[in-house]
Amino acid sequence: MIEANELNADLHCHSDVSDGTLTPEGVAARAHANGVQLWSLTDHDEIGGQHRARRAALELGMPFLSGVEISVTFLGKTVHIVGLGFDIDDAGLRQGLAATRGGRGQRAREMAQALAEVGIEGAYEGALKYVGNPELVSRTHFARYLVEAGVCANTPEVFRHYLADGKPGFVPHRWAALGDALRWIKGAGGMAVIAHPGRYGFSPIEEHAFFTEFKEHGGEGVEVVTGSHRPEEYGKYADMALEYGLYASRGSDFHSPDESHTDLGTLPRLPAKLIPAWELLAERVHTP
Repeated sequence: MIEANELNADLHCHSDVSDGTLTPEGVAARAHANGVQLWSLTDHDEIGGQHRARRAALELGMPFLSGVEISVTFLGKTVHIVGLGFDIDDAGLRQGLAATRGGRGQRAREMAQALAEVGIEGAYEGALKYVGNPELVSRTHFARYLVEAGVCANTPEVFRHYLADGKPGFVPHRWAALGDALRWIKGAGGMAVIAHPGRYGFSPIEEHAFFTEFKEHGGEGVEVVTGSHRPEEYGKYADMALEYGLYASRGSDFHSPDESHTDLGTLPRLPAKLIPAWELLAERVHTP
């Protein structure tokens, strides 16, 4: 019998329903081929691929959890909250996500205008070529176009020079409030998890405020082992999971075979001292 912490769970990845390059079925197949034993598709602010993902996973014999990654503004920064194990058809969650997606189109046009001002024309139309869902046009789609256009050699270079905060093509967006995102997830019967906390650049005081408010709104988990963390951050966030009484999650944050440095199912296992998120979610797992 596999110990809970040894389970090869991948509970954070993306399809072309948001900013990945593979279909939900393609992501399911890759996860299964890489030995994933529990899988969740967590597209940005969109659950339109969930039924397809669940069907594909179950046909492959791979247990599935519903998932989403919600964009949130906290202390002026964009942070992400993963929802797991919720009712895919919950009206409140769907309405909340639709409202969150609503501002992306205008933001994309402002990004294109900003890029045009530094000599990069046609970025909006170029980005749309990479978008599966026009409601979800994002910086990643712009980055792919700028690589295609020869502006940069790869997408990380695009972000460093054009799309990060303070760079010519960066346009901030006001996302959902933390309390709203958790209310949608919990109202749909799901579990809220802080996604890749090491990415946000918070000071220790800001990070404490983030974790504390997350707990106050009913948040229950944090990603510890993730493709968006450096190995030394696994230990830091394992300790913070214990400090704040949070379940631990694990996910590659996979987007594309050509862009993601961490493939599905290839992360180290969770530290043994932690309680895995999937223990709380056991009754919400869809099994073949």
